[in-house]
This record gives sequence, structure tokens and C-alpha cells, in this order.
Amino acid sequence: MAEEYKESLLKKKYYENCPGCKVEQYKAVQRGIPFRELIFTWVIVLCTALPISSLFPFLYFMIRDFKIAKTEEDIGYYAGYVGSSFMFGRALTSVPWGMVADRYGRKPVIIIGTVAVVIFNTLFGLSVNFWMAVTTRFLLGSLNGLLGPIKAYVTEIFRDEYQALGVSTVSTAWGIGLIIGPALGGFLAQPAEKYPNIFSKDSFFGRFPYFLPCLCISVFALSVTVACIWLPETLHMHSGNSLLPDDSDEALEAGSCDPNEKGKTIETEESGPIPKKSLLRNWPLMSSIIVYCIFSLHDMAYTEIFSLWAVSPRKFGGLSYSTEDVGEVLSVTGFGLLVFQLSLYPYVERLFGAIMVSRISGVLSIPVLASYPLIATLSGLTLALVLNCASVIKNVLSVSIITGLFLLQNRAVDQDQRGAANGIAMTLMSLFKAAGPAGGGAIFSWAQKRQDVAFLPGDNMVFFILNMIEAFGVLMTFKPFLIER
Repeated sequence: MAEEYKESLLKKKYYENCPGCKVEQYKAVQRGIPFRELIFTWVIVLCTALPISSLFPFLYFMIRDFKIAKTEEDIGYYAGYVGSSFMFGRALTSVPWGMVADRYGRKPVIIIGTVAVVIFNTLFGLSVNFWMAVTTRFLLGSLNGLLGPIKAYVTEIFRDEYQALGVSTVSTAWGIGLIIGPALGGFLAQPAEKYPNIFSKDSFFGRFPYFLPCLCISVFALSVTVACIWLPETLHMHSGNSLLPDDSDEALEAGSCDPNEKGKTIETEESGPIPKKSLLRNWPLMSSIIVYCIFSLHDMAYTEIFSLWAVSPRKFGGLSYSTEDVGEVLSVTGFGLLVFQLSLYPYVERLFGAIMVSRISGVLSIPVLASYPLIATLSGLTLALVLNCASVIKNVLSVSIITGLFLLQNRAVDQDQRGAANGIAMTLMSLFKAAGPAGGGAIFSWAQKRQDVAFLPGDNMVFFILNMIEAFGVLMTFKPFLIER
């Protein structure tokens, strides 16, 4: 009876002092879909995705107003620096933020990230010169290290049967943010010119024409920061001498062992903690990260090329779309993506598994991309219908691939290394995503100059190269390269 009483006290102290253990208790009795956690995940990821893409519709005009470009052709050159400074800053600090999340918890890093959005996204909207814009974007990327910890968070907060739903929420919110962001920037930038009846040129928003979209995103980030006060911590944090509930029986038994056995136990404890396995030598983790980077490179290049292709003239193989037409396609795509990820993806993942879903999605993406040059030959309602369907299917397949790889990465490591593992993934992914738009734009410009060649003329070459990258990524999902833990 004394031993049972001691064991109950150990367990009670263990659960009361550790936030992560309270989450485990919650998961043990949880029934149904955890909607509160889904909402937390959704708004946090949306908070970090919106400022990444919101500047693209007005960045050209912002650089023009800074008067740093000597010629109009140089504007894109300087815009590239502003656009890539966020990813460069995030690439430098993702691993340290992941290590902080493993040491002090997911919640502090998430809150710091949302606060960084409030401060530096606001300052970016108030930028008065090129260097202020680059600096604020770089600091925003450097201090916004919450995407890795939030992926670890959803893996830890949800029961096993809901993990696919949680991770798909991350990727879906990210994709929706990259669609809503440009819409906000396009509609709210330069309000004195677009809405002169509401905003005069002498008003604050007239003097800072790019502040309004940044302000709206920062206000949203501020509300998310306040909501994060009630965000449950999922990391297990115990004092050095704490005993796990599962180990309490062993500890009690050790007290009744003979002196020799007890001495061996003490010697083992005094020898120090067992060293952690190196993340760089964890092949299930590293292989999933490498495949993830290949598909991320493809997705960013596709995102860049799709907009360029849609607005380019018909004589070059494009669609001659306006920016409003492209926005409508992306809006329909975002809605279709949301419906699929929240309703169908968890079921598909349970049916086939994360690797198989990524593999099938990659294979199906190839014929969809190959059809884009044929879509350019259509017109009217047929063009709109087919293009929207192709865009929805392509983005659904892309997000399914990324979601499956998210799951593999977080299942490849133990909880105490999950933040650092996601930090490594974010660092490498940021580097690849920084290269994607630059490479995609260069390939697109080169392809449009070769309209009269016999082999893959014009945009056919662009989508052929994208398919080659996709096929290479699919091949890397097979053994012995990609291994599931």
C-alpha cells in the first residue's frame, strides 16, 4: 500500500508541474475533432503567411517611389532584394528558433513570432527608403521563427488519428495566406488613388500609400498574439530529478533490489544523460527534408511562372489575363484547397499513408502541368472553366505532397528534438524557395525568346522543366532514398 501511495504521488506531481503532461491527459480523454486547436493553428499560420506575399502587388510601385532605380528596367532588380530578404533572414535563424522551442517550449517562440509580425510588418509599411524596407523585411524573417514550432505543436496536440488533419491545417492555412496576402496588398495599397472619396492625398495614408495593407495584417497579428495567451504548451518540461509516470514502477522496484543492482543503477545515473542522436545522421528525417526542399523549389517556381504565364500575351503562348483575372483564379483555387484539405486529405492519408499520398500526388501533377500549353489554346468560358479546374487540382496535389512530408519529418524525431528538426527543414526550404522565383523567372524569359524552335517551343519548355523537377522529386520518394521511421 505504501508503494502504491508513493507511486500515485509521483504521478500527480508529474502531471501537475508539466504543461506537456496536461496535454497528454487531454489527448487521452479527447473525443472527436479538436476544433479549438484547429482554430489556433489556422490563425497562427495565417498570421505568418500574410506578410510574406502581401507586398508583391505593390512592391514594383514602392521601389519606384523610393527613386533608387536609375531606369525602369532596374526596378525588378531592387524588388528582388526586398522580396528575398525575408526568406534570407528566416534561413539564418530557423534552426536557432527550433532549438529554443525544444528548450523553452513551443508557445514562447510562437508568441515572439506573432509580435515580430506586429512590429516589423508595420514598420515596413512606413518605410521611407529602400534600405529601411530591406532591413524591416530581414528582421521580420529573422524573428518570425514560428512555422517550425507550430508544425511540431500540431503533431503533439492532436491524437494520432487527427495528426494528418492538424498538419494539413498548417499547409492549407499557409496556402490560403499566400493567396489572401496579394489580394490585400492589391486592394488596399495606394488607397488615396483608388478611394479618393475616403482617403485624401494629404492624409496619413496618402503620405504612406503602402501602409494600409500592412496595418490590417498587423492588427490581425496583434489579435492572434493576445489569443496565444491561452495557447496550451505541449513540450514536456520536468526538473532534472523528476520521474516519469511510466518509470515510477521501475524506480520503486529499484528501491527493493539488492545492493549490487542498486549500485549499478546509481552508476548509470552518474554517468550522465544518454547523448541525443544527431539530427543530421537521422536519415528518415534528412531524406524527408531533402525531398521536401525539391518539391518546395518546384512549387515556388510554379507560383512565379503561373502568374507570368497567365498575364503574358497570347502571341507568346500566354493567356493575356489581367491581374484581376489571375486573382479570381487564385481565389477559386484557395477555396477548393480549403475544402479538400479539411475534409478529404485526412481520410486519404489514413487510407494510403503519407509517403504513398506524396508519391501519387507527384505523379498526377505531371500530366496536369503538361496540359497547360494546351489550355492556352482555349478561350472564353471553356478557358476559364478548364483553367480553374487545372489550378485547383495542381495546388491540391502540391499541398498534399507537402503535408505528407510534414508528417514524415515530425514522426522521424522524438519530441525533444522536434523543434530543431523543423528548424533545419525551414532553413533549407527557405534557401530553395528563395531560388525558386529567381530561377522560374529566368527560365520563363529564356523560353519566350525561343518561339520558333522545333523542340518544345516557348512555354512548352517551361512546363517541361517544371515536370522534370517534379519527376525527380517523385523518384526520391522511393527506397532506399526516402525512409519512414
